[in-house]
Amino acid sequence: MYALYLLGSIVAIFFVQLFVKGFTESFFLVPSLVVSQPWTLVTSMFLHVGFAHLFFNGFALYMFGPYLEQIVGSKKFLGLYFASGLVGGLAYAATYFLRIVPDIPALGASGAIFGVLGAIAVLRPNMQILMMGFIPMSMRQAALFWVVLEFIGTFNIASGIASAAHLGGLVFGFLAAKFYLVRSAPSEEAW
Repeated sequence: MYALYLLGSIVAIFFVQLFVKGFTESFFLVPSLVVSQPWTLVTSMFLHVGFAHLFFNGFALYMFGPYLEQIVGSKKFLGLYFASGLVGGLAYAATYFLRIVPDIPALGASGAIFGVLGAIAVLRPNMQILMMGFIPMSMRQAALFWVVLEFIGTFNIASGIASAAHLGGLVFGFLAAKFYLVRSAPSEEAW
């Protein structure tokens, strides 16, 4: 399962970040440099700020990645994952160019993971999850909640969260599933 290989890669790279001075700074996404350093749209997806950041992204990837991969297949999963991450990075960079946020570096797999969540919300909208570990809701409800939360968060630069990347990945995952993946996924009531 590629989702688990991605998770292993993210964890391994996190340990490199801990022990190799300057590694993180060489590969994170700086919005003002995205045109001259486009590879950071990919490399930043493998970096994390700390253990909590790694844990939450890793947990979401572990819970939802293999599930989506099983529904759509490995190739389509990988395509969606990386495309969502790229769109998330571009969405975050756009907030800098639109003067919504200052030139703050970004890193993490969140845009890609939110793309996975957006796709599952389309393909399995009635799937029940526990939001924050204790609030039951469907994936459809969770996706709507995330859209509102991340849209508001995009304008809160004090949060330290690249909400625009989350929102970009989520919307891309939703649209990719709605217009592309839904045709190839085993049928269930799709959104």
